[in-house]
Amino acid sequence: MNVQYHPAVEQDVAEALQRYDEVSPVLGDEFKKELRHFIKLAVANPGRFHPTKSRFRRANLRRFPYHFLYNEIPDGIRITLVRHHKRHPDYGSERD
Repeated sequence: MNVQYHPAVEQDVAEALQRYDEVSPVLGDEFKKELRHFIKLAVANPGRFHPTKSRFRRANLRRFPYHFLYNEIPDGIRITLVRHHKRHPDYGSERD
């Protein structure tokens, strides 16, 4: 299985890491670890997380108030957005 990323996802993750690294470098590492874990879950079973009103599925992180949106592609998933729960639901909706 393959994971593809929208080009803006790198910036999404960098912003989250900056926020957590300012509090504690350990917290930033834990955020990355949890994000990777949930991405692995989504790759292993793309239908595992609930669908949104659009064509995406939403995977909520357990410990951090973040989620990512993804869709299934023929050989894996494509992550379109990593977003804080408090961000407006339309944030990133123009991404495909």
